[in-house]
Amino acid sequence: MKQTSTGRIRRLPAEWEPQSAIQLTWPHPEGDWGALYAAVEAEFLGLAATIARFQYLLISCADNAMADALERKLSDAGVGRSAYCLVVCPSDDVWCRDHGPLTVYETATDGKAVRTRLQSYRFNGWGGKYASERDDALVARLHRAGIYGDAALDSHDWVLEGGSVDSDGRGSLLTTRACLLNPNRNPDLDQAAIEQRLRDELGTQRVLWLAHGELAGDDTDSHIDMLARFTDPDTIAYVRCDRPEDPHHAPLQAMERELRALRRADGGAYRLAPLPWPEETRDAEGQRLPLSYANFLIINQAVLVPQYGVPQDPQALEILHGLYPEREVIGVAARAIIEQYGSLHCVSMQLPQGIKLPRLGSRIET
Repeated sequence: MKQTSTGRIRRLPAEWEPQSAIQLTWPHPEGDWGALYAAVEAEFLGLAATIARFQYLLISCADNAMADALERKLSDAGVGRSAYCLVVCPSDDVWCRDHGPLTVYETATDGKAVRTRLQSYRFNGWGGKYASERDDALVARLHRAGIYGDAALDSHDWVLEGGSVDSDGRGSLLTTRACLLNPNRNPDLDQAAIEQRLRDELGTQRVLWLAHGELAGDDTDSHIDMLARFTDPDTIAYVRCDRPEDPHHAPLQAMERELRALRRADGGAYRLAPLPWPEETRDAEGQRLPLSYANFLIINQAVLVPQYGVPQDPQALEILHGLYPEREVIGVAARAIIEQYGSLHCVSMQLPQGIKLPRLGSRIET
């Protein structure tokens, strides 16, 4: 929580707080999936069906013909038309975590008049690696179409991806130097300037920087949501490589040492919860894929854990059930999605409680 120049207090809620919806950007055949498209869409249908059991689902898809087909496919997957809102909006790819909005709560200094404010940042395809123009415009288009109700929209002229930051809901933000300080994002901003913007725009009080940790195949320059996540204000779940022969072992051990050295705002150490190291998996070209159980998705009353078809899948479910005993912990297939180097958290964005969304069952064009 941080008071802004307007005299109001902003806070970036934690992902385990109550949500209004989960937003997805649906894959389309003209995207980068190629021969994997059918398998990827099947996993999206499984993800959508699971989310719809618990809460409102907001789906954007590229055009009306695709929307017609998607309604039929969702129905076949057991997702009724009254379970979601469909928005027609062009996009480049599916990674809603990075082109979707971050949402803060803004409160007057007297503690009254809480309102939600969407924070929209530039998205440049993770440093110019991929086409991004349509994704970069998506939030503004949805906002103009009234999708987010009366939530205000703040548009910022610098690059920040949702997968690069993780909030404890109390003013602490976990991130990596490799991403946020990478010159392919904001070459004119140094660490101090970025921290100031995070304070002003997200209400951040403390930025916890990690200098180590990377996954082979991850093309985001080490997004934190593939490496380490707050699971409550006192606990961080993180990927641990327990195989000394693996090239990841040394950098992830260094990251673990950094996590052990971090302190909460009250000075106490964080409780650390290591996640299992998935079996090495490669794509058809021999490229190692960045399988990670840190890319779980928290929704209302449940935690969705990526399943890659490897022996460590059940252990990941067990560990996250221990961290969230009050929630249903559900495995969701993500083996095809990881072929493009992301997983469940990467393809979704939570909209926190307080956003007034369109009527369920509606279809809206932007």
